[in-house]
Amino acid sequence: MTGFFMQMKRFKSSSSKDQRAPPSDFTDDTVSRGLEWKCGLNPMKFMGIFVVCLMGLSVLFSLSLILKDPPSDSIWTVAEARPLDVLPQEAINQEDLSQPVEVPKDKLLGGLLPMGFDRESCLSRDESLLYRKELPRKPSSYLISKIRRYEVLHKRCGPYTELYNKTLTDLKSGQYTSSSDCNYIVWISFSGLGNRILTLASAFLYALLTDRVLLVDRGVDMPDLFCEPFPEVSWLLPLDFPITPQFSSFNQKSAESYGNMLKNNLLGNLSRSALPPYVYLHLVHDYDEHDKLFFCGQDQTFLQKIPWLIMKTDNYFVPSLFLIPSFEQELSNLFPGKENVFHFLGRYLFHPTNSVWGLISRYYQAYLAKADEKLGIQIRVFDTGNGHFQHVLEQILTCTVKENLLPQINRKEPIVTPSGKQKTKAVLLTSLSSGYSEEIRNMYWEYPTVTGDVISVYQPSHEEYQQTEKQTHNRKAWAEMYLLSLMDKLVTSSWSTFGYVAQGLGGLKPWILFKPENQTAPDPPCRRAMSMEPCFHAPPLYDCKKKTGVDTGLLVPHVRHCEDMSWGLKLVESGSEL
Repeated sequence: MTGFFMQMKRFKSSSSKDQRAPPSDFTDDTVSRGLEWKCGLNPMKFMGIFVVCLMGLSVLFSLSLILKDPPSDSIWTVAEARPLDVLPQEAINQEDLSQPVEVPKDKLLGGLLPMGFDRESCLSRDESLLYRKELPRKPSSYLISKIRRYEVLHKRCGPYTELYNKTLTDLKSGQYTSSSDCNYIVWISFSGLGNRILTLASAFLYALLTDRVLLVDRGVDMPDLFCEPFPEVSWLLPLDFPITPQFSSFNQKSAESYGNMLKNNLLGNLSRSALPPYVYLHLVHDYDEHDKLFFCGQDQTFLQKIPWLIMKTDNYFVPSLFLIPSFEQELSNLFPGKENVFHFLGRYLFHPTNSVWGLISRYYQAYLAKADEKLGIQIRVFDTGNGHFQHVLEQILTCTVKENLLPQINRKEPIVTPSGKQKTKAVLLTSLSSGYSEEIRNMYWEYPTVTGDVISVYQPSHEEYQQTEKQTHNRKAWAEMYLLSLMDKLVTSSWSTFGYVAQGLGGLKPWILFKPENQTAPDPPCRRAMSMEPCFHAPPLYDCKKKTGVDTGLLVPHVRHCEDMSWGLKLVESGSEL
């Protein structure tokens, strides 16, 4: 391009001798007046204008090629962990959340997310991708196709549609109808926020497998925490749903309970016309052997006949769905990679509302964005007592130093000069108590690290005790789970659904802190998880064909016992180490 300008300069010098001079009042900044010089347009000026226009068109064309979206097949590559400068802090204040931001190319997660949503109504749907690394594995084309078909079904049968209203009329009448074009699974909002997220993902997978429409009980705060995941038609159960007043009283002994009906032999000889219009599924941790028959193939055949299923659970029951023969092939097609189930379902379903996204984005920008490395530590202590426990603090430090997640400190030297470039590491610690973060922060303030790296420790909140029904508490809890999922590496606590959600959304295999016994730090203090999948805490231990007890963690290679709960089940990749 420089040579081009030099040639034009020489051309202008040699040509100007033969050109008639323009009027004396013509200047470079009055191009329009020069063009009106009617006695003869200056060819040199004309040529200059032409070249400038040509150059401008060339630049615009080049930009259009650069900014053009790449093919979807080329976007699922491993991205290096690096600090993400997403937005200046002032642009992410709650009142400024609608400001335009740069949206990455793969904003639909390889086709997992649908198009057509109003961006301003749920900013996290687009902007969250700016904070995450991409995974090397993309969702299967079969899963994407299945979800698109579900969205069509939801639009046809969702709340207040003609088919929904017809099915609701049959429900109110108390009469079973076999002519229904739409069947439903109603999820009851129950238990803590981590449990709710895991069970809602489980219910959605069950809806995909059984061609049912998922409807979500609002509870105290579901619309305040989560954006609508399905296009055009809400997933929220209408407020006038006739059975809602009974939700809080449903339990194992309810007359409508499937397990109770089996126990009392109420379903054996019913004709189709005598079947109930709805059945309550009690899948809470206290369920008995009759309730657990939900996970048997022949029972699923019966339940397919029931238009309305009402489900209450506090368990991530996905692993046991993989043990039902009638679902086996479909699940294999949906999830060739078994450890990605919650990650893909969670990334599809759970988008923080703008109020929660403001908490997440502001905190990330203020404290985490510029760090070279980001480590999340999630602490959940089940022992009773106020403040922090010294044995838990010792366990955290032993684990993180032993696994090279945090550097050791140098107690002898006041200053340590790093051998190479000094790195900054941000530690995001979540706990109901502030004691752990204060102790770790003070340690890295008072002593240098042996590597010379700088460690900063942050804790967004310390609520002291769990407040499941409090809206502000759950907003902060959801924000902290999400922030943990944005870390490069993660340490979680045994048995904690809070940690399960973070690792699953982030696609992270965490280091799991073993549960202390007798207020003593365990040895070893932690271990790396086999997969990023959550643990099913209360699985059935029953062989449906043989009608006898069995260790369900030994039936198939991709369903194993959990690292943190020996009787629990989790999904792993076949061949994963125990």
